[in-house]
Amino acid sequence: MEFLTLSTLKYSAYQFATTLSDVTINQIYGITDGKAIGTYVEKAFNQYLSSRYIYTPGNTASGIDFPELEVDLKVTSRRQPQSSSPFRDASQKIYGLGYNLLIFVYHKTDDNLCRTARLSIENVVFVERDRTADYQTSYGIREILRRNGNLDDIVAFLEERNLPLDEVGRNMMAQRILTQPPNQGYLTISNALQWRLQYRRVIAIATENSVVGVENLLNEENSR
Repeated sequence: MEFLTLSTLKYSAYQFATTLSDVTINQIYGITDGKAIGTYVEKAFNQYLSSRYIYTPGNTASGIDFPELEVDLKVTSRRQPQSSSPFRDASQKIYGLGYNLLIFVYHKTDDNLCRTARLSIENVVFVERDRTADYQTSYGIREILRRNGNLDDIVAFLEERNLPLDEVGRNMMAQRILTQPPNQGYLTISNALQWRLQYRRVIAIATENSVVGVENLLNEENSR
């Protein structure tokens, strides 16, 4: 077997999604808990990969599903496309999470007569790490810089956005922003003990195929 690479991970995600959508599943019939469904899909995808490639699965220490490729897998329902992510520091909202995202967006239906379920994977989105910042936060900072804003302008913006930073932290972050402007991110990230990531925007952007770094892998050309 060959080693798993980023390109083979993407193509495998495409193949797995198209295959899974045609399968009837007994184990998740009647289940509405998104976490349980997500766990089922993650386990099934890892089984699919491990039969074809050599790789090291993620664990609690690594914090992400494919640490060697710097990719975290997220599985979410189309009704409420969101998930949680470990909070590291406030800079993740400005500069990104620090890793890529592979997002499966599913629609689940139950067959009450056969007592089986079907998962239709409607979107498979890959978001490069440089695009995983909060959309409004990174957009606002880039606009301040575009209008020749200074340190005080950025500090005020960070305070208004209620980022989890104290006064010293805001000043240090503002100085970093002046010398290292962030890329535009496309997630919606809510403050919490864990980040709450929302994906409606990246799903729409991936469907339009309009931004470099946000890919729709169900387009076979993007998955290769």
